[in-house]
Amino acid sequence: MKGFDQQVREFTRAEMERKGVNLHFNTNIERIEPSQGAYTVHLTNGDVLEVDVVLAATGRKANIRDLGLEALGLGLDDAGKIPVNERFETALPSVLALGDLTAGPELTPVALAEAMQLVDVHFADTAPKPLDYTTIPTAVFCHPNIGTVGLSEEAAREKFANIRVYSTDFRAMKHTLSGSQERTLMKLIVDDATDVVVGAHMVGDDAGEIIQGIAIAVRAGLTKQDFDRTVGIHPTGAEEFVTLRTLTRT
Repeated sequence: MKGFDQQVREFTRAEMERKGVNLHFNTNIERIEPSQGAYTVHLTNGDVLEVDVVLAATGRKANIRDLGLEALGLGLDDAGKIPVNERFETALPSVLALGDLTAGPELTPVALAEAMQLVDVHFADTAPKPLDYTTIPTAVFCHPNIGTVGLSEEAAREKFANIRVYSTDFRAMKHTLSGSQERTLMKLIVDDATDVVVGAHMVGDDAGEIIQGIAIAVRAGLTKQDFDRTVGIHPTGAEEFVTLRTLTRT
């Protein structure tokens, strides 16, 4: 969860543990051995787990080896990415690159948006309009879901002189019938000087669906007052984003 808001990370951890998920931090899989229809998993911290199934999500790197980039004089940056300009041109202007090959977020919609920009710039002869990478929404489809757009609280404190944080966590109304004890977290981060909402975060049911709509507001630079003046839909969890009135901290 590197890069996500710290409160979001801690809240998600607590909710997953409430569901019975055992989390092991600062460790990795060292080796896996078959064991009578199951698997014995040895971790780098010395722990040994007996499990039915192993799913190892190890991340990815762009498959650009042996493409002959060096022969063209195209080097990689420290992260193994291909440097490009606003027109997605590499050091050799006739060679273009975008998506996971470059330094932007490794998200499919980002690559699609960059491709549309590339088409506009190179074939429609329009001026480059770089993507605002600070307002790209994203979701993690764990249980509960995470949805986020804009700056984390930590990043906002580094960028702005003063911020306001509004947050709430609650048990959704529907769970009064289901009996589930699952809780939802919602959080807005505001630049105090301008009242602009610079970050919105959620952990809970349909977080990705809800944050997609909130992302439009954050991308448009709407203020906390704009949020406050918006009428909520009751009874929904999403209405909490427009009823957050009590300041949590500055």
